[in-house]
Amino acid sequence: MRSSSLCPFVTGIYGCRWKRYQRSQEDSSRWECTWFIILCSSFLLVLFWAYFWLVAQNDFNEFNWSVYNRSGAWSDETIPILAPTTVGFSYITFLMILALFHISLGQQLNLYWVHKIGVLATLFTTISGVVSVDDIWGDEWDILLVSLQSTAPFLHIGALATVTAISWLVAGYVVRRDRSNFQVTVLVIYIIILLAVYLAPLTFSCPCIMDRHTLRPRPDIIGRRGAPMLAPENTIVSFNRALQNGASSLEADVTISVDGVPFLMRDRTLRRTTDVGKVFPARQFEDASLFNWTEIHSLNAGQWFLKSDPYWTVETLTARDRLRIGNQTVCSLVDMLRLAARANSSALLDIRRPPPEHPRHRSWFMDTLWAVQKAGISPKRVTWTPDTDRGRVRGLPQSANEKLSLEEIRQRGITSLALHYSKASHTDIQEYLAHNVSVTVSAVNAPWLYSVLWCSGVSSVSSDAPQVLRKVPYPIWLMSRSAYRFIWLTSDLVSVALVIGIFCFQKWKMSGMQNYNPEQIVLSAVANRTNRDLNVMKEKLIFSELNNGLSSREDISLFPENGYAIYSHGGLGD
Repeated sequence: MRSSSLCPFVTGIYGCRWKRYQRSQEDSSRWECTWFIILCSSFLLVLFWAYFWLVAQNDFNEFNWSVYNRSGAWSDETIPILAPTTVGFSYITFLMILALFHISLGQQLNLYWVHKIGVLATLFTTISGVVSVDDIWGDEWDILLVSLQSTAPFLHIGALATVTAISWLVAGYVVRRDRSNFQVTVLVIYIIILLAVYLAPLTFSCPCIMDRHTLRPRPDIIGRRGAPMLAPENTIVSFNRALQNGASSLEADVTISVDGVPFLMRDRTLRRTTDVGKVFPARQFEDASLFNWTEIHSLNAGQWFLKSDPYWTVETLTARDRLRIGNQTVCSLVDMLRLAARANSSALLDIRRPPPEHPRHRSWFMDTLWAVQKAGISPKRVTWTPDTDRGRVRGLPQSANEKLSLEEIRQRGITSLALHYSKASHTDIQEYLAHNVSVTVSAVNAPWLYSVLWCSGVSSVSSDAPQVLRKVPYPIWLMSRSAYRFIWLTSDLVSVALVIGIFCFQKWKMSGMQNYNPEQIVLSAVANRTNRDLNVMKEKLIFSELNNGLSSREDISLFPENGYAIYSHGGLGD
């Protein structure tokens, strides 16, 4: 009786058919089956889209910066994407659950036209989003492969549970007596998918599946532009916050002014992070390196952070913090290096060479070396990239921000590499470490990514969120190979047993239904039996008689006490 009460509810929401007489046990039309395929495709695409944005949280600020470089206006562009994605994923998932209930209860898949519009709208919106991201942020797709190093074992268990549960629907469809080629095709496809899921771990490359005693020390955390989630990037207060949150080194973006003073600025212009539009409105689109240091130092570099709130953290600041941030100016390289020297820290500099028309185009490295000497920090604690023209400078660690072969590393005298996480594979890291080449990976803001790189053995990571990574004292998960192999094989065997059991049960249940005759159905109705399969046979028998046309002496009798319908021939009462 529970399934009988559930049918009207499920059918009503999915197909807007609320009346009992609208229920049908006939097979769904090809048109409705096509819509079910569209629904399944939409669900898989939206699931992929939601997963992408879940792991891409590590780079949300990079996305906003990419959009800013195209549009010229700074705003959090992830919100108009995440909001409809959440709504669309919830809506499509709900419809998928209802559709599966329809199939399990033997109902027709008559999707209501409003839902069809909703499915198409969600599908086309998601496709548009995928195309837009590929155009604006195409390199970010690499994070999907990187994330699988952390999530693959858990996604495998989820996929295994899903395909095992679907076996109930597949078995109910293919064990019918009227066997067709399409049923055989469905069965073959299902078996192929099942085997692929069973053997998927053979393709996994998860650094955190390792013996605990081989785990390397915790990677050092480098404050990338300080702690830009807590204070304006590349300012003294930001670097102070990074050191307070456990950063062992500081990373900064360096630009050379027109009068040869190295200062910290990420963008090519001063528009985003200063009030240059207010102080020098006619020059706000000029390259930052074309200003002299006096002009640059007169700009405010903190008010933009309080106004735009790029990381939604301004509300957590005290009044004293806001006052200090609001008075920040553009930081010189000398001031940052002096802070690093006082904290006994090191520095990683990403230097942007001035344009060819710049008066310091050929002497930029000497200007940088001058700043290092003036700051009083040991040259051995300062590393900078790129490594062009570095042959003329002695005594500084040599580094590169590109993936190089071991032979190139030896020829250039490089001792460390600063790579993006998508360029530093587990195999490459192991090879570099074996030849005493340290690897710094950026930008690492999510604990799961930090854990994966920790297991890979990286020396240090560059992060916008040192305050987040300091709370990760150990990899999020770590498992020995033998333990994972046991879990993998056990889950596969359990799935095999369940699938075989489900197919056998569905076969036994279907053979039991096929043995009923009309007289038994009538007797069971009188006996108030609640077998759902008998209810299905009763309704089919009644409606088939109605379609064939009853004689004037035939009538239908209803038994309200049990909700079943039987028919009788008038001739029996004569």
